[in-house]
This record gives sequence, structure tokens and C-alpha cells, in this order.
Amino acid sequence: MTQSARGAQRYYIDMELITVTTRQRQELVDITAQVNAIIAASGVTEGLCHLWCNHTTAALTVNENADPDVKHDLLMALERIVAYDWPYRHAEGNSPAHVKSSLVGCQLNLPLADGKLALGTWQGVLFAEFDGPRRNRQVSVTVIPSC
Repeated sequence: MTQSARGAQRYYIDMELITVTTRQRQELVDITAQVNAIIAASGVTEGLCHLWCNHTTAALTVNENADPDVKHDLLMALERIVAYDWPYRHAEGNSPAHVKSSLVGCQLNLPLADGKLALGTWQGVLFAEFDGPRRNRQVSVTVIPSC
């Protein structure tokens, strides 16, 4: 953040990376705290936070982060929707992960209020791993101030 000649605060849009390590073939990892830390460091109090998953076999979503059974149920439902034993043509053997990534989505635009994500009481930002375990998954976080 800088100050203009007229005294008004000006913010620069900056992108930061979060690195996520996953331990299972499929899992949902809560990254809400890491995203809020980047927002706090930016100095932006009102605006938008754009999150981008840099991978084709992972995704991002917002859902309940209080009850671990919700994460289990989401993964179980996706497993039923996208079977592993279909005759996929992709030679690497991870086609179901690509399909799940496309269904869930690779980006989020979330509102900011009071210098943090404006989420509901039970909501959290979840990184969805569909082709793990992986060590260096990355999520791009861009904080965009209100005009």
C-alpha cells in the first residue's frame, strides 16, 4: 500500500502463492487461514480475493469446514459421479482426477470485509486434491481492493 500526493491510500494488486502438500489420493485441505494471512499482509480491507488452482487434477471450493464428515461426503459423492473403472483414453491413468477438477472448478472470487474473507459461519476455502499425494500444489491468491 502507498499514499498518493493527495493523501488517499492506493493499493497495488499483487499475487502470492500458497503451497499445499497433500497426503492422500483424494482429500480436501482447508486453506482459509493461509488465504486470510495473505489478505492481512496486503493491507486491503474491502474488495475481492481471486483464487486460482494451478493444476488440472485439483480444484477449489467453498464449503463447511467445521465437520470433517462433510469433506468425506463430498469426496464420496464425487467418487460415485466419476468412476475409476470407465474406459478412459488418457494414458496417464488419472482421467477421473481431470474430470473431478473440471466439475468442481479451478477458481474462486470471494468478497473481502474487514480485512478478511467474508465467509459464512461454517464456511472455509478448500483445496480439492484428486490425484495425490503431492508435495508442491500451488494456489495463486490475488487480492483486489475496492475502488
